Amino acid sequence: MQNGKKNILFIVNPVSGIGSKDSFPHLVEKILDKSKFDYQIIYTKKAGHAIKLSEKAVKQAVDIVVAVGGDGTINEVAGGLIGTDVILGLVPGGSGNGLARHLNIPLHAEGALKLINSCHVSKIDTGIINGRPFVSLAGVGFDALVAKIFAKEPHRGFLTYFRIVAGRYQHYKPKHYSVVIDNREKIHKEALFITLANSNQFGYNTTIAPNAKLNDGMMDVCIVEKPTIFEMPLIINLLFLKMIHHSKYVNIYKAKEVKVFRDKNRTVNIDGEPMKLAKNLEAKVNPLSLNIIIP
Repeated sequence: MQNGKKNILFIVNPVSGIGSKDSFPHLVEKILDKSKFDYQIIYTKKAGHAIKLSEKAVKQAVDIVVAVGGDGTINEVAGGLIGTDVILGLVPGGSGNGLARHLNIPLHAEGALKLINSCHVSKIDTGIINGRPFVSLAGVGFDALVAKIFAKEPHRGFLTYFRIVAGRYQHYKPKHYSVVIDNREKIHKEALFITLANSNQFGYNTTIAPNAKLNDGMMDVCIVEKPTIFEMPLIINLLFLKMIHHSKYVNIYKAKEVKVFRDKNRTVNIDGEPMKLAKNLEAKVNPLSLNIIIP
């Protein structure tokens, strides 16, 4: 901090979401309160670049690192900040923007930058699964398959996401999982998907864990069985109405630690990005481990 000002690094993912990021530097210059902040803007060049930039920012004693992108970008930027004093800011620029929606952060850049000017900071939990951090959620099953296909699509957005879900759902066979909650409760289930939720949603306001809180030291383990195709309209409505926990196909458990045993090493969805981890998964909560600017 020089002259009493805080230093901000904006890490911009130019390919996230559906809108261009070309006007972003102009907006920062116009809206950011330069009596409080000095700033720098860096654009990421490839997957994995953002975490290196955020780790470097910590070493250089930057005060605030702002992720400009979607949940995958936030995951990378936060990965370098977890457990440090450096503050995370968000300018939503993805397609689903699940964490920003959960936190009621404005989805347009102007509003998000004004929020950064106010610099109201809170601590939130993060999760870790097989050594990989997550901020919003981690999951296996159908939603991980959708994330894998979605990542390869040239055009992002809700319609693309919905088209993949609609096209793959009917033929998807639920997989067998054994889940251990806090080394106590064992659950064996044929599930459509399992989501370990720190925040409440996938994005697009599809709320999978209506009672999830980002600061309670727990994750919501959402085990979802497969409804029939005829029941899907009701299930989709419940997701948007934040009432999915009332469905007979959904069981949600609170946990600090979770083990998930799978019969095959398939893709894992980590904050909307598909990843390959080991066949057996271990996840736990890292309580109040990330400083973040919120309304």
